[in-house]
Amino acid sequence: MTAAAPPERPAILVLEDGLTFRGHTFGADGDTFGEMVFNTGMTGYQETLTDPSYARQIVAMTAPHVGNTGVNEQDPESRRIWVAGFVVREPARVPSSWRSQRSLQAELARQAVTGFATTGTRALTRHLRDKGAMRAGISANMTDPGELLERVLATSPMTGADLAREVSTAEPYVVRPPAGTPVRYRVAALDLGIKAATPRSMAALGCEVHVLPATATAQQMLAVGPDGAFFSNGPGDPAAISYAADAMRGVLEAGVPLFGICLGSQVLGRVLGLDTYKLRFGHRGVNQPVQDLRTGRVQITSHNHGFAVALPSAGTGAFPTKYGPAEITHLNLNDGVVEGLRLLDAPAFSVQYHPEAAPGPHDASGLFAEFCDLMEAAR
Repeated sequence: MTAAAPPERPAILVLEDGLTFRGHTFGADGDTFGEMVFNTGMTGYQETLTDPSYARQIVAMTAPHVGNTGVNEQDPESRRIWVAGFVVREPARVPSSWRSQRSLQAELARQAVTGFATTGTRALTRHLRDKGAMRAGISANMTDPGELLERVLATSPMTGADLAREVSTAEPYVVRPPAGTPVRYRVAALDLGIKAATPRSMAALGCEVHVLPATATAQQMLAVGPDGAFFSNGPGDPAAISYAADAMRGVLEAGVPLFGICLGSQVLGRVLGLDTYKLRFGHRGVNQPVQDLRTGRVQITSHNHGFAVALPSAGTGAFPTKYGPAEITHLNLNDGVVEGLRLLDAPAFSVQYHPEAAPGPHDASGLFAEFCDLMEAAR
């Protein structure tokens, strides 16, 4: 039986520049604070909610009707909901999917996550697009926007935030290939906020994936005896996780094939000597066009990041690094942001987007096979 959703209460959403939206709660109704961002996906809200990359963020969905398919036990991407708050225009009253086990409202309440429904999601998204992602708060207990604004301004910004160690696994674990699939490669994966679909995608190709805590050292990664090393997606500022950069340097110096995505790609950029910076409003959704500069092919990709790697002075051409020449391999066609990196004389590459496509299109799923090819060639 689906649990009943809690009653709605009038609530307010206040941004750090003072802009206020009124609406009502759905799910839990406590006070919550975080960075206000928006997601342009038409579907996949359960994967969004449980993506660790959204830690300490209040997410507004641009799709007008959210919750139609309820929630289930098969689609979560981690052990819990990570968003600080969830903003929609109109929450579905009754889920209609045969896979649904409870309503979105009931799940938010069960995990004590504050939901906020308002007719102003379009205005909110346009404001964030123009002014940038910013701190925000939701409250059903404070009726004075000025009082809530004071609380918002007392919260920490995302710049400088080390969140990877907060969302990472506490203990190592192993994801093995499905029954009947032989183990071809062993992968040491650094969990900076990994999604469940990522090691499953590699396991389906015959990888035995050893997932390690975010603070694992290069020595601990290499102790697995890996054919390759993977650095995952995750939340926060890449400049704040020097421990991940140190681990990556050790892996590169050992000559182990390396693949990074999202936050892992930003870490690779920093290890190669490039700067990272905070995007004005980030890329969050399942419809980002990315071009592979080597082939000219365009992929529609799934994104969730608020930071990016800065272009080197050489532009998209080859540039020198401590580990030999490197190049920019992919660019975002919406805004020219760096989307991929590769070392030319060493087995290492990364992309800024999510090849596991949970949710999202499967255009980039072949990147896991490319990683396997890299490990095979290194043998």
